[in-house]
Amino acid sequence: MGNECIAEETAEWQAEMFGALADPTRLKLVKLLCRQSGNVLCVNALAGNLGVTQSAVSQHLRVLRVVGLVKAERRGYHIHYFMNLEALDRYRTVLSDVLRMQEPHDEELCGNHCNKKEKKTEKGRQHDY
Repeated sequence: MGNECIAEETAEWQAEMFGALADPTRLKLVKLLCRQSGNVLCVNALAGNLGVTQSAVSQHLRVLRVVGLVKAERRGYHIHYFMNLEALDRYRTVLSDVLRMQEPHDEELCGNHCNKKEKKTEKGRQHDY
């Protein structure tokens, strides 16, 4: 495989990262924790703000902790959760890199893998049909 291909382990890590954010409740949790600007919230507060059960919040927090987005801190009998700011910055960078538009190398990518007859599209690029 050429240098243009994404390394398999990088793609798997990115898929895991995006998967953790793909659930609407987890996305709401992240948004809620990001708005706390350094403060922490316990499961009860998160559940109350999101209108879901404490059990559901705990399960979603576990997923976010596994990928490193959320950290936990015990305060007495309760565990409080907050965003891992270093991981959040890393996620922003990865998202920006994944979505960055680059000049396509259609000829290189298609030429090595396609043997079908090519036709010109309206924009003048060649693609297989």
